[in-house]
Amino acid sequence: MSKLFKCHKISEGSVEAEVIFSKDDIMFYLIDPETGTVLEKAHDLEGKVIANKILAFPSGKGSSVVQADGLFQLMKRNNQPAGMIVEHPETVLVSSAIIFEVPMVDKVDPEFYETVKDGDKIRLDATNEEITIL
Repeated sequence: MSKLFKCHKISEGSVEAEVIFSKDDIMFYLIDPETGTVLEKAHDLEGKVIANKILAFPSGKGSSVVQADGLFQLMKRNNQPAGMIVEHPETVLVSSAIIFEVPMVDKVDPEFYETVKDGDKIRLDATNEEITIL
């Protein structure tokens, strides 16, 4: 079942991976860099692994230092998200995605959130502003 959704490019690139959704904002500093597991207590994704998955989430949270350094620490160990789908991009998150070359999009067709579920494999083609269910 291949279905295509339009989106808006923030950081270019294309990746195919499993998608994981969070209802909560993400603080990358509270993700274990060794495993990519969310450590934040009472977080929607507490105990779940985001490493090498396409992370769909509302926004980032925390200071610029903890966001950028948290993502950098994940990248040093190859445990960063494969791509990011963000509802409310903010400056530090956007600049980090661009610098670390993580494909990132926003303004996704609302049907995407109604159709795609945790664990679905998708292609995030930020460069061409498309998301496809594989």
